[in-house]
Formats: sequence, structure tokens, C-alpha cells
Amino acid sequence: MSWRQEHAFEPDEPPVQEPRYLDWPLPLVAVPDIVYKAAPMGLANENAGFTLWLTGMRGAGKSTLAGFLGQRLRSIGRLVEVLDENDPENSFGPAMLDGSAEGKPARLAHARRLGYLARLLTRNNVIAILASLSPDREARSQNRREIGRFVEVFVDCAVDELIRRDEDGLYAKALAGELKNFTGITAPYEPPTNAEITVRTHEETVEASARRVFQALLDLGYLRPVEATSLLGQKARRRPPPAKAKRPGRPARAHRDAPRRERTVRKAARAAASARRARR
Repeated sequence: MSWRQEHAFEPDEPPVQEPRYLDWPLPLVAVPDIVYKAAPMGLANENAGFTLWLTGMRGAGKSTLAGFLGQRLRSIGRLVEVLDENDPENSFGPAMLDGSAEGKPARLAHARRLGYLARLLTRNNVIAILASLSPDREARSQNRREIGRFVEVFVDCAVDELIRRDEDGLYAKALAGELKNFTGITAPYEPPTNAEITVRTHEETVEASARRVFQALLDLGYLRPVEATSLLGQKARRRPPPAKAKRPGRPARAHRDAPRRERTVRKAARAAASARRARR
């Protein structure tokens, strides 16, 4: 048997396709338009990162709220990092918590470190949630300018409730004068004056506070309506911004011309009276 007969074509093998030669020029072929699906939020092609800065007194509920917000935002596919001063694994919180930070320079340096971390996360499309006392308004304003996509949340709580929640007795020690730099007692705390969101944890649950935060993020454009709907559990709509108070300007023309008209009327009346007296 020859080699050609031994390697003959078997019926179960696919037939060999002969090469096809195309004439030149090639005919025009209609190619359908390619529709690209939009990438989900959180990817690098969308500016999805921002900083959510929670500030308030110790025991106000910043850590609880930050953890809850982070969990809910991750559930919709967003990239989230929570930086919490109460977390024992971090190395930037204890000095501020126990009152051992000496003076305003230490507090400002502490806030700058936190702002630097938040800025790195934000520009890499991560939602940075910070739970920090950050008692100095100057430091928070500086971080706002440097980060840009910055949302400040004032976690407010009544002092009586703060003392009741204090399991370590730090408020009692501060009131007794044992802690010299305890924020809010022996060291100043400057509450925000232009915070985008204010929650009062002594009056509402963490779920209610989170709903206020999510609605505000939708209004500010940091959440899409479909995301806010998933987070709020109901159809969410972006609320219009509050109307700005009008600055006092020039009065309307009718009001401006009123004195002139009165003078003209009085002048005409005097002229008419003079004419009547002359005819007599």
C-alpha cells in the first residue's frame, strides 16, 4: 500500500477547505454599529469616588453610622473603605480618643494625615468614609479644599446622652480634670457651620440617619437614582437645591419714580392754583 493510499481521506474527518481568492478591490461590507454597555459605577472610567467625613464628639455614634453606611454602599457594588478612629487595628486614632494629643498642632497634623489618605482613596474611585472627631474647623475646611469631592456629616448628640454612653468613664475623668486635652470638655470642639448633612443620633436610629445620608448623596449627585432606590427601599428622586435668598437690589421702577411723580403732581397743583388766583 502506498503512502497516499494509507493516508486517504476518511469519511468521519472534516473535508479540507480549498483556499479562496478574493478579487480586488474588495466589495464594501456593511458592519453593524457596536453598542458598548456602560460600565458599572466604581470602575476607573467613572469619577465615582468621594469622601464622606463624619465628625462629632466621642460617643456620638460615628463608628456605628460609618460601618452601616459602608456595608450598605458595598451592597450596591461600590468600592468603600472605612477609616475609623475607634478601630484598634489602626495607628492613627488612640491619641485623639484618650485625650493624649497635645494641643492644636497635634490635632491639625492628625487631620492632615487622615485627609491625605482620603484624598488618595477618592482619586482612585473609592468612597472613603472617615469616622473622626476632627474638632478643628480649620483642618476640616482644608481637607475639603484639597479633596474636592467632600461631604461633611455632623454627627450630633446631646451631652447627657454622650455621658450615658461612655463606658470607659472618660467624660467623668475629663470633668474631674484628670484629662487635660479631652475633646469637647477640656479641649475645644468646633462644630461644623456648613455641613451638608446633620444627623442627631439621640433622636433617631442609625437606619434613619443612614437614609438622610443616602438622600443627601443623591441630591448632591454622588449616587444615581437607581442606587438610591436600592438603598432606600423605595423610588428615590433627586430633590432640587434650596432656593437662595435674593439679595436686596434696586427697587422696581414704579417705586423709584414715585417721588418724582409726587413732585410733578404737587408742582402742577401749585401751577393750577396760581392760574386760578390770577383769573380772579
